[in-house]
Amino acid sequence: MGFKPLPAAIACLLTFLIWLVIPIPKGVSPEAWHLFAMFVGVIAAIIGKALPIGAIAILAIMLVGLMRVTNDSPSEAIKDALSSFANPLIWLIGVSIMISKGLKKTGLGARLGYLFIAVWGKRTIGIGYSMVLSELILAPVTPSNTARGGGIIHPIVRAIATSYDSDPEKGTQARMGKYLALVNYHANPITSAMFVTATAPNPLVVDLVAKATHSQISLSWSTWAIAMLLPGLVALAIMPLVLYWMYPPEVKQTPNAAQFAKDKLKAMGKISLHEIIMLMIFGILLFLWAGIPAMLLGSAWAVDSTTTAFIGLSLLLLTGVLTWDDVLTEKSAWDTITWFAALVMMATYLNKLGLIQWFSGLLGTQIGQLGWSWAPACLLLMLAYLYAHYMFASTTAHITAMFAAFYTAGIALGAPPMLFALMMAAASSLMMTLTHYATGTSPVIFGSGYTTLGEWWKAGFVMSVVNIVIFLVIGGVWWKMLGYW
Repeated sequence: MGFKPLPAAIACLLTFLIWLVIPIPKGVSPEAWHLFAMFVGVIAAIIGKALPIGAIAILAIMLVGLMRVTNDSPSEAIKDALSSFANPLIWLIGVSIMISKGLKKTGLGARLGYLFIAVWGKRTIGIGYSMVLSELILAPVTPSNTARGGGIIHPIVRAIATSYDSDPEKGTQARMGKYLALVNYHANPITSAMFVTATAPNPLVVDLVAKATHSQISLSWSTWAIAMLLPGLVALAIMPLVLYWMYPPEVKQTPNAAQFAKDKLKAMGKISLHEIIMLMIFGILLFLWAGIPAMLLGSAWAVDSTTTAFIGLSLLLLTGVLTWDDVLTEKSAWDTITWFAALVMMATYLNKLGLIQWFSGLLGTQIGQLGWSWAPACLLLMLAYLYAHYMFASTTAHITAMFAAFYTAGIALGAPPMLFALMMAAASSLMMTLTHYATGTSPVIFGSGYTTLGEWWKAGFVMSVVNIVIFLVIGGVWWKMLGYW
């Protein structure tokens, strides 16, 4: 049998209950409700591991095409089901994974890992904080959080973990790799919340706030950065400690790490030509992902993040650092492209069919009818907005569908516009902590295999609570001191 009977049965039961038993709410189209039923079933199957996640994605694509929930035409329905394979974000993720193979094949990844260990390797937690610092330094000039966390930081994390023989294929991920992978990931949403230019949807938040307040609230780059600085730094300082407590690495202290790393570097010999090429391409990627050409020469010189990834992969193929067989055998990349495309497709059409807008409007109205003061009412709105991300595989889609409705509802309930704007702006990045499909960075790091699905979701929920408390309490006091409310 190709599937696990019990989790498959649970997933099917949930789908049928929503599809056939639960009445379609007023204001929701049958197509939207039926797609929602399939989406719930797919998520349940993924959680229960009814099949490998890529296989579940294939079934999801088949069902959307077969059941015609997005279009009555069979040919248009399957086009819709396959539409996310044209999404640049999907390919940015997959190609980033392929590029990371070059770090391993050339040995440059290991060399970088040993250099990191020589400097920060006395304790595993010290290596974790070095990753956090790297994220923080890159965030202001790297508009793609996927490129930053998945394309730049994660290959180094993998190299460090591998150098300590922490490898999922060997069952030794708990030695160090699990902890470092989680720190690598959870630094990403926090740094994304700290700068307008740290993730692509942040400018959308700025635009939506301005429109909702008729330009009375304008979140400039400096205003955003100053507001998020203190809560962001506190969150970055606490996060590695929380994850260390939840998933302590087996290798905690490495007093001889510096000499160990130096011996390894000596054994590797001088840097090879392919390593030099890989390092140069890595520099080109960083240069383009950071948007430096556009900063120096104007918008005409801007290069899209996904195009940049393809430039990197093309250069690796042209120089012979990677062969096409290397790319074909990078199974995790192709697997990630498949399952992430299916989830993005379903989340996109839940939005297009109006289910998310219906949910947003209903929730805002219901909270308003409770008669609460603005503070608890807006807190509930913000939490509902944040945790609705369990239903999304894209922060852009989530913000587009829900931010304006929830922000407007909060203002109507009496929240100070600037305070609520900052709360919702922070939540728009912190919601990335929740799932392995929450943003482009998550499938890259989750796909490396260092954590189980349960461990990822548990860490995500705990960190979402820790982060939002920090931003509400410390951030709220800080914003009051700054005179923002």
